[in-house]
Amino acid sequence: MNISRNLMLWVIILVCVVALFNLFQGAAPHGASREILFSDFMASVERNEVQDVVIQGSNISGSFKSGGDFRTYAPEDPSIVPTLRANGVAIKAVPRSDNELSFWGVLISWFPMLLLIGVWIFFMRQMQGGGGKAMGFGKSRAKLLTEKQGRVTFDDVAGVEEAKQELEEIVEFLRDPQKFQRLGGKIPKGVLLVGPPGTGKTLLARSIAGEANVPFFTISGSDFVEMFVGVGASRVRDMFEQGKKNAPCIIFIDEIDAVGRHRGAGLGGGNDEREQTLNQLLVEMDGFEANEGVILIAATNRPDVLDPALLRPGRFDRQVVVPNPDILGRERILQVHSRKTPLGSDVDLKVIARGTPGFSGADLANLVNEAALLAARKTKRVIGMQEFEEAKDKVLMGAERRSMVMTEDEKKLTAYHEGGHALVMLHVPGHEPLHKVTIIPRGRALGVTMFLPERDKYSMSRHELRAQIASLFGGRVAEELTFGADKVTTGASDDIRRATDIARKMVTEYGFSDKLGPLRYTDNQGEVFLGYSVTQQKNVSDATARLIDEEVRAFVEEGEATARKIIEDHRDQLEIIAQGLLEHETLSRDEIEALLRGETIDKTEKAPRPRDPGRRSSVPSSGSDASRRPRGGFGQEPTPQPGA
Repeated sequence: MNISRNLMLWVIILVCVVALFNLFQGAAPHGASREILFSDFMASVERNEVQDVVIQGSNISGSFKSGGDFRTYAPEDPSIVPTLRANGVAIKAVPRSDNELSFWGVLISWFPMLLLIGVWIFFMRQMQGGGGKAMGFGKSRAKLLTEKQGRVTFDDVAGVEEAKQELEEIVEFLRDPQKFQRLGGKIPKGVLLVGPPGTGKTLLARSIAGEANVPFFTISGSDFVEMFVGVGASRVRDMFEQGKKNAPCIIFIDEIDAVGRHRGAGLGGGNDEREQTLNQLLVEMDGFEANEGVILIAATNRPDVLDPALLRPGRFDRQVVVPNPDILGRERILQVHSRKTPLGSDVDLKVIARGTPGFSGADLANLVNEAALLAARKTKRVIGMQEFEEAKDKVLMGAERRSMVMTEDEKKLTAYHEGGHALVMLHVPGHEPLHKVTIIPRGRALGVTMFLPERDKYSMSRHELRAQIASLFGGRVAEELTFGADKVTTGASDDIRRATDIARKMVTEYGFSDKLGPLRYTDNQGEVFLGYSVTQQKNVSDATARLIDEEVRAFVEEGEATARKIIEDHRDQLEIIAQGLLEHETLSRDEIEALLRGETIDKTEKAPRPRDPGRRSSVPSSGSDASRRPRGGFGQEPTPQPGA
């Protein structure tokens, strides 16, 4: 659209240039006329050498009898015409206004300059996009949200009831401020929405715009950053000036951490342009000038890098946490996203919600969309439970890569590796329930073992962390016991890394080491570009660091020994699981339990209704407690295999 419009503009400019060139050529005098003195002109008239003349005011032009044109300027002399008549000269009189400068004459004379100015303005607008103005560097890029862009209300937001309640008070204040002011209440100047990605922070802000019938300006934190010094601060001033003119109004800054990070930390120093922008934002939010009626709402998923001055009351009076939804919240979110999708009679959103712990609102929206795409690919008219299960596997484990060619040895190695993970999960006490095992390449991995927690849980015990370390070593130990120590592959490298990370956190952060005690041996050190200091100090002695390494090694070796004992005691079950994977490629927990009971499974039958994750298995498995891990833990990320 923009390309065609720019092309059309250049075509119009080219046509105008060509037309005016022809106009200039046409306006040029035809033939060359010689300018002569008035005295010479009168002498030629008296010698009877002049053929005809054209008189226009004081300008006289004409031609000689001998050939050739002339022109001259005549003073105010009333005897000129009688002299011409006496000598037989043909006289033509032209009104003074016919050939004087008209509007078109002025336009033609000024056109080259106007054309240059227009081209300069056009290129300036193309380079900086300053809101249609040639010098709009410092103008705010905040956009006024209108109903034409899709109205969203609180009815479209689910799963974050506490956050909605906090924001509904702001909408109520804008509608009826007297209700709060008569009790001495003041409207909050700012609200900061904090939460992990995909939880609905921006959607909440859009719902405020739909509920509160006041102007709603939206801008991104990165819109304040520009290549010119001082532009960010200027845009902050202009943004608040627009807000004051439209008060009461709401200004929403998305991803405010792009401009609101710690001052004096990281790279750039005190003269960093970002810091000047932040200083201006702090002044505008709570400085000498009052901004009554202008409410600032911001969203971020990195509150730890924000400047403390930005978070104090008077600037952001409220910090609203928008967490991942619980089971009831997930069910409501699924209901919202499935309003316009035809669901089959076998679909139970409560079961889906219970089987997707740790999913954010965006994850659930993606789940419904993937299920709809799968149903459309199968030319179905409704979305069934089978499509939701397949979509969940795709979201959690990645898309299947059935076109990838694997040798029989690689498939066998992958089957025993994943079977080792699954076997340890089934038997180690305190581990989360096994969900599904597959040796079909998914994403970047050749095989995946996935577990799902039974319920929402927000902390983990030492017992559960030890169980996770043991299950991580199940694949490597199975390879070693089946194929020999010399045939162990690099497929367990990511398992080792994750087991080591868990063990190190148990020692240095969680206080689970008996020798080191409940002390923290690490600082919150992060990337320098996220607002942290460039330098990092060592806060432990050499002796303590050596003891930390010893304790980490002890936890890791304990987990490997646990996995080894389980697999050695149940070698027959490992063979059953591995052979089942080689035959069927993908096995659910129910199918693995059936194989271990000596039953046969028929994968050609319609897939059974998913088991309620809260129901216990008949095979000894996860103990009394099922832990809830954040998504991305073992079993939910692909487990790298040889060649992955």
